[in-house]
Amino acid sequence: MFGTLSKLKTHLNDNHEVEYHLPVGEERLALNPLIGKTLTMTHTGNIFCSSCGKKTKKSYSQGHCYVCMSKLASCDMCIMKPETCHFDQGTCREPEWAMSHCFVPHYVYLSNTSGIKVGITRHSQIPTRWIDQGATQGLPIFKVSTRKMSGLIEIELAKFINDKTHWQAMLKGHNDDIDLVEQAAKLIPLIEDKLQALANEHQDIEIERLDANIQAISYPITEFPTKVKSHNFDKVPEVTGTLQGIKGQYLIFDTGVINIRKFGSYEVEVTHG
Repeated sequence: MFGTLSKLKTHLNDNHEVEYHLPVGEERLALNPLIGKTLTMTHTGNIFCSSCGKKTKKSYSQGHCYVCMSKLASCDMCIMKPETCHFDQGTCREPEWAMSHCFVPHYVYLSNTSGIKVGITRHSQIPTRWIDQGATQGLPIFKVSTRKMSGLIEIELAKFINDKTHWQAMLKGHNDDIDLVEQAAKLIPLIEDKLQALANEHQDIEIERLDANIQAISYPITEFPTKVKSHNFDKVPEVTGTLQGIKGQYLIFDTGVINIRKFGSYEVEVTHG
């Protein structure tokens, strides 16, 4: 297979295990059947912007050229920090895009990755978001009508628990299960006053407390790395080894791990045995 890489495509089957496909150009390679076999990816040295398709010397914002990174709303800082949304100031890069991505239902959730953490995602990205971060459990706790509001609530919860995944710890094994429902019951009262203040300040935005079930997620892994060594196409163009598992957006080889999302738009040749 030959083409540019995109983030791993995922599907949660009836046994709650993630099924992975690697997009290479227009093709998709089923990865679960390749665990235990040799997989080789060779970077040609070419990177093509995932938006405009032009060749770029460096990848920005997971697969864009500098020009697209500078002008696309999906690459703006407010995507990483929703509380900095500047739509109401009339300075949004792409107002139409924002209406379909930021002014739609969002969830605030708890997940179990390298430990308990809080996060946010669009309504259409559950359980995809949890899978991408390597979570073994996920629980939506609030539903709100804008991305900015989800970010404001996340900030308050992040005063008490992590809002980032420690990816190396995540790759070394699965955490013990956490009763996320119980944790939510402990955390939410801590921000009750702030929730009320947000509701009073933004009366046009709905904040719904959810009573959901914990989603369990398992990953196709035969062996976890004891020491996490990262492959990097910018330093060594060939990644090869026995595929031992997949978790999050990481392929786990006996020779190291590689974050496929990090190398979006890199042109590669893929072979397997």
